[in-house]
Amino acid sequence: MNLYHCSIDLRDTAKAVGFAVAVEAWMTLLQDRGVIQSWRLCRRKLGFGAPRARDFLLEIDVRDLAQLDEAFRLTGTQDAQVERLYTTVHQMVGEFDIALYRPFPDPERAERMAFI
Repeated sequence: MNLYHCSIDLRDTAKAVGFAVAVEAWMTLLQDRGVIQSWRLCRRKLGFGAPRARDFLLEIDVRDLAQLDEAFRLTGTQDAQVERLYTTVHQMVGEFDIALYRPFPDPERAERMAFI
């Protein structure tokens, strides 16, 4: 399992509840299409966090990097429903940071992998 971690601040014009509804629709489609395993959206509570902490945290679980690649490929298709749901979420996002995490220690126990 890999965790695609998105730390998000909304644009000034976006509403938090509208964002949550849009994310649910988008993530549900991705899950229904089998390109993600699960997801969760959290909001920072009482403004508590490090100075650079963003307001929302979206965590997306994928089985492996191949499934993550499938999710990215789906996002780039010309499917009208995919485009509509993605755009609805994307238009609300202001600043964001992303990261990819894995359980540790993992079976590979590799800190660096390379072909050369």
